[in-house]
Amino acid sequence: MSIRRAFEAEHARRDAIRHAREEAERKQQEEDLARAEQLHDLLAEDAQFLREKGLVLDRRRYTVSLNHEDYLIDAYFEAGRTSVRAADKRTATTATAAPRKQQTVNTVEEALQVMAEYLADETN
Repeated sequence: MSIRRAFEAEHARRDAIRHAREEAERKQQEEDLARAEQLHDLLAEDAQFLREKGLVLDRRRYTVSLNHEDYLIDAYFEAGRTSVRAADKRTATTATAAPRKQQTVNTVEEALQVMAEYLADETN
């Protein structure tokens, strides 16, 4: 084998690894986006309830949020996991309040449950 053939083989191997990694990342992003859309759709089914509680539902790519004038509850989907956070806007010094509570979950159903728990905490 020559140095040229060894180099070309190594270059091809690295290209294959890079392409596989990029494809896996693209697939994961698609799954995360689909999960965010699913959570948004589940929350949107209760539009009347959200209005009664003074909540505005929003989705921006991988983040689904419930905004209230006093607090924020959101779920961020990344790498197959979901980070659910609650933040108090009343004591915030910036437009985006720092989270007071945060929990990582694995499913859309768990994210919905944690968001409901945080909402119950805020409305108690």
